[in-house]
Amino acid sequence: MQFAKRFLDKFSSLIVTVLSCFDRVIFKGYLPFHNEGELNSWVDYTLRIRRIDFVTQLEKRSEELVDHAKAFAEKASRPYERRQGRFRKEQFIQDIIRRDNLTQGLVAVLCTQETCRSIKLAYADKRPRLIFAKRPQRVLYYYFLDRDFGLMYIRLETWFPYTIQVYVNGHDWLARKMLGRKMGFVQRDNAFTQLDDPQQAQQIADQFAQLNWVKQLSKWARLVNPHIDKGGWLHGKDYYWVTEQAEYASDVIFKDRSKLKDLYPRLLDHAVVNFSASDILTFLGRKLTGNFLGEVLTDCKKKREPGARVKHRVKENWIKMYDKFGLVLRVETVINSPREFRVRRKRIRKGQPTMVWCPMNKGVTNLPSYQRVCRAANDRYLNALSVVNDPTPAYQQVADLTESKTHQGRRYAGFNPARKDDVRLFQAVLSGAHELRGFHNCDIRESLHGVVRDPTERRRRANAVSRMLKRLHVRGLIARIPRTRRWRVTSRGHSLLGAMIRLHYHGIPLAA
Repeated sequence: MQFAKRFLDKFSSLIVTVLSCFDRVIFKGYLPFHNEGELNSWVDYTLRIRRIDFVTQLEKRSEELVDHAKAFAEKASRPYERRQGRFRKEQFIQDIIRRDNLTQGLVAVLCTQETCRSIKLAYADKRPRLIFAKRPQRVLYYYFLDRDFGLMYIRLETWFPYTIQVYVNGHDWLARKMLGRKMGFVQRDNAFTQLDDPQQAQQIADQFAQLNWVKQLSKWARLVNPHIDKGGWLHGKDYYWVTEQAEYASDVIFKDRSKLKDLYPRLLDHAVVNFSASDILTFLGRKLTGNFLGEVLTDCKKKREPGARVKHRVKENWIKMYDKFGLVLRVETVINSPREFRVRRKRIRKGQPTMVWCPMNKGVTNLPSYQRVCRAANDRYLNALSVVNDPTPAYQQVADLTESKTHQGRRYAGFNPARKDDVRLFQAVLSGAHELRGFHNCDIRESLHGVVRDPTERRRRANAVSRMLKRLHVRGLIARIPRTRRWRVTSRGHSLLGAMIRLHYHGIPLAA
């Protein structure tokens, strides 16, 4: 199925192409000390040293990591910088790249002071006990212009348990791959404004999630932490890797700035005014139920540099829309808490392997699932925006909806964009909650009137809704889903009902 088909068909005269790609991805590596009991047993029975001596040795181990970083930078003839206080690391690194005209290899090593998870010795009944606790420590940032991944960094905490964080950018990786295949493109920052072969670019972008990330991340870990290498005191212990944060962007590239400039304010207003909590949860593949515990927030910033954006937050995950350079419309899903999503996975049930829906976890091998979930969310979001009007002749048909229509000898009244009840019906029908499976009569009834307990009153209102839906149906605005009692909104319905809503809230100048 074509990505965001309704949106792309609607605005095809304005759009060049669309590209979906991972943007910012942050991985974290943890040594396999899952709890304090496991840590204390390892010190007592594997290292066979006193717990107080183990803590004392950590100062020496920290110095070894710092000395390794200094030697690493010196060998590459690159700077090692010790920085205190708050400063913009990305800007600092970009300045070094421009100053030294770098294209590949180590850029610099930064050493900062941060408060991170470590261990300390705590009082216990019989003997002191090692517990996990936060403490200030030196943190090393290795910045590279990698041959395959472009600008990236590896962050190493210098106190046990030596947690590692790796940052890469999917757009930079894709740019390097396209350069290797001699494909033409124009890249600005982390976006592409021109692509000679969009289809092949998309095929390459889809391969990012399939890389052997465990092997690649483990290779980088050994580069900066000699303790886990052969001969190191942690030899035999290896990191397990998780996806700490993943951003997946769908970029709609417009033909020129004027095309997006006219349309973007309308998309922004529609997202803020019309997308409810139920809609936003539906975009992210969920349904609003009484069991949902959390907040669904929408935040719009119009006076923002470099441009206006809207962000819809559901707990720790969000979906946002903004423009890049006035030429690219970006819809981006960000996952911090993957267990809010469910994916199909093979499990043993009653002794038999069965495909069941399970919460998605952070393991790095689940990156393909991240890609599927995020791309589906971006697809639903863009398709929900397809109801927004554009300056095309289709919106002149709005006037036809205000007139009565005769079908099979029966007359059906028209709709009035100034009438609040009609507009509420349009909004209920266009709700993003129906994007996945369509809607029933009861869905529209509850949206318009709430839950009604009295059977007689419920039947009366159901009949009234049936008549409303029939008025939409005879005009080709909704259609029955075959072999079900559900309805779906047609392409004509998406465009015309969206225009009616705009006409009600913003008046004729913005709806035309």
